[in-house]
Amino acid sequence: METHCLKRPTRRQFLSSVAFTVLAGSAAPVLARSISGSLPWEARSADPPVQVKPGGWLFFTPEEVQTMEAVADRLIPADGLSIGGKEAGCVVYLDRQLMGSYGASSRLYTKGPFMPGLPTQGYQAPDTPAQRYRKGLAALNAWTRENKGGKRFAELGPDDQDAVLKDLEAGKITLADKVDARSFFNLMLANVMEGFFADPIYGGNKDMASWKMLGFPGARYDYRDHVTKHNQPYPLPPVSIAGSTEWMTR
Repeated sequence: METHCLKRPTRRQFLSSVAFTVLAGSAAPVLARSISGSLPWEARSADPPVQVKPGGWLFFTPEEVQTMEAVADRLIPADGLSIGGKEAGCVVYLDRQLMGSYGASSRLYTKGPFMPGLPTQGYQAPDTPAQRYRKGLAALNAWTRENKGGKRFAELGPDDQDAVLKDLEAGKITLADKVDARSFFNLMLANVMEGFFADPIYGGNKDMASWKMLGFPGARYDYRDHVTKHNQPYPLPPVSIAGSTEWMTR
């Protein structure tokens, strides 16, 4: 009696067949759009991000800059491990983000109805990040003027600044213009941390200070020589998306 052995397709064969099916199914509409003169993709959509250049402010007013830089330096104070939040460019990063799609919430669904959400659901109100910062920083300075001898937040000493931020985090401060103190503190903390750890191409993390502190290699192309070297510091300097003067290859 003749028997037949059924051979299971290899992973490579399976992926190849799937890719062929997808291409075959999409070939007609792509061809039709090409003939019509329009591209089936958005031109330049794969371009890398543009390097943020320091100098000048696009969103923040001078008073807002002073307030945010003071906040950034208390959230990430300079020490023996790294520079502080202000020097690292965290506020430059945030300024540029607030002038872009993040500040306008253009990539989020922002239609009502608006109802109080659970802590696990995140922010549920209608204001965009740009609106939240404009209201929040004004409300913060109004509170310190009223409760700290007429001084703005940036004019307070480090200990007083820390105390105000702790009370904001705990929700013990009532801010004007219906600004939720705890929510605004969490917003500032998250954004300052982003600016400190993000790729320097976005304006923060000056000289890749946080990456050097952590030993993070950054946007390097190839790690194969180090994959099996567990619990060993990575020996090469970090590299930004924009490249590095310290670029080294193995």
